[in-house]
Amino acid sequence: MRLLLVDGHYYLYRSFFAIRGLTNSRGEPTNAIYGFAKALRKMLADVHPDHGAVIWDCGLPARRTTLQPAYKQNRPEMPDEMRPQEEWLQKNVPLFGMASLSWPNTEADDLIASYARQAEADGHEVVIATNDKDIMQLAGDRITIYSTAKADVGPGSFAQLGPEAIREKWGVDPRQLGDVLALTGDSADNIPGVVGVGAKTAARLLRDFGTLENLLASLPDVQPEKLRIKLEEARDLITANREMVALDEDLPLPRPLSTLGIVPRYEDLIAALRTCEFKGLLKEVEAEAGGTSPPPPGSPIRPPTDPPPLAQGNLL
Repeated sequence: MRLLLVDGHYYLYRSFFAIRGLTNSRGEPTNAIYGFAKALRKMLADVHPDHGAVIWDCGLPARRTTLQPAYKQNRPEMPDEMRPQEEWLQKNVPLFGMASLSWPNTEADDLIASYARQAEADGHEVVIATNDKDIMQLAGDRITIYSTAKADVGPGSFAQLGPEAIREKWGVDPRQLGDVLALTGDSADNIPGVVGVGAKTAARLLRDFGTLENLLASLPDVQPEKLRIKLEEARDLITANREMVALDEDLPLPRPLSTLGIVPRYEDLIAALRTCEFKGLLKEVEAEAGGTSPPPPGSPIRPPTDPPPLAQGNLL
């Protein structure tokens, strides 16, 4: 089985800011919906998944806000024009065939990690679509990161980043990325790092000492002296940061993996896209539904089935 996991809010924001000024005849913004739909359909064609889910942030975990009360407080409010599009996507992503999932007080990264580790343990292949640095520490033999960034894809249109690509990108193994972030912090999440320690310096330290634990146990050996002093003064910060960036990999799953088969609901999808007035995209989907052109690989036309009832969490 190949499982595709999509970071919903990453693609929501990316689509919103990449395409501006798109509305339907009623003046309702549709730019993020259009970009997200095109991106999702491209993933299905590129990756050929059997199962899949779009996973959304749903609040912040208490363990991170306790460690750092200002965690993510530097982020601006979601633009007003994005909010109704977020709601549309969370509701209608299942029409494309992908489950739409979240868990209370949980960030998408942690739920993605939990699904990925379960699938990996079951012997399945996992592709994660995101640009989040935290998630890249999951890359391994069975887990890759889907990217369309020009720096990653080269002459192609997409790439699946495995351990070797992560090493080339960051200078460390994927398992060491959490240690790198503990040293550098993450300005996007309002996590302060050690002053003057950037990604290259952090990677060098970890190559020299192997792990963050070994580094902290061997601070007298760090050169130059100025760097050693900075690390000694920031020891508590580094330790807290490491806990902040650690992913929760064993959360309860809102839906079992076996229920995440990709089943497009074409009739309902066509009706939803008509409200957005996407002419070209609508024609593509209508052709697939009518069988005049093939659906994206991994998304065969099958009779829609009702999802199982959900006792806990959010099935959006």
